[in-house]
Amino acid sequence: MRREKLRALAPLEEPRSPTDLRVRQLRARDLLRGDLEGPDLEQHVAEATLPTTMAKTIGWARANSIFPATFGLACCAIEMMSMVSPRYDIARFGAENMRASPRQADMLILSGRVSIKMAPVVRRIYDQMLEPKWVISMGACSSSGGMFANYAVVQGADKFMPVDIHIPGCPPRPEALVYGFNKLQRMILGNPDSGWRRRYKAIGTEEWARAATGTASPDEAEAYAAARELSVAYDSARAQESRQGRRDA
Repeated sequence: MRREKLRALAPLEEPRSPTDLRVRQLRARDLLRGDLEGPDLEQHVAEATLPTTMAKTIGWARANSIFPATFGLACCAIEMMSMVSPRYDIARFGAENMRASPRQADMLILSGRVSIKMAPVVRRIYDQMLEPKWVISMGACSSSGGMFANYAVVQGADKFMPVDIHIPGCPPRPEALVYGFNKLQRMILGNPDSGWRRRYKAIGTEEWARAATGTASPDEAEAYAAARELSVAYDSARAQESRQGRRDA
């Protein structure tokens, strides 16, 4: 066994010298007195301020102060409970304050299967939560019914309430839940990851889009038509590439 210093392997940024700290203190004093002018003032403003917008500031605050509800449905709840343990430590992301009341929570984790009888209860809890609010569907059972393909279990929680993040697995590891939580944070910040539908050119395969008929709203019908056109164009391009590849071979 050989012991090595981590600082030598991965050098960190060294702390600033006391002289530099003193210079910044005197600059701040001159700023308060109104004596800081010209290039010194411009340099101080460039170093001490961070330009942003109110929307980004609010999003940053929301993403780093999420209050999850202490709500579990089935076996996935055991994995959800592990989030607050020292090993995973969801407190790193400002979400350690789990609330037992929906009126004090803004994130609901559906950790397990949702039965037909439980769906109205879950929806009521969601309706009582603070705005804005978010939902994570944890595991295959709450996302698509999982192994319970029967009349007693809802085949996907997004059939009766909006779901922001779906986490696959049966059950998913706490690391997967933390990863899904980080994706939710990026979505709240306004920088969401591109979903699989966009990556795989599958926009328009949603259930509402597949069932778009004369009873659909104008927006749904328009989105469905655009998705079909995109799908046809994509299939045509793939077929042309395939023919070109066979011709070249």
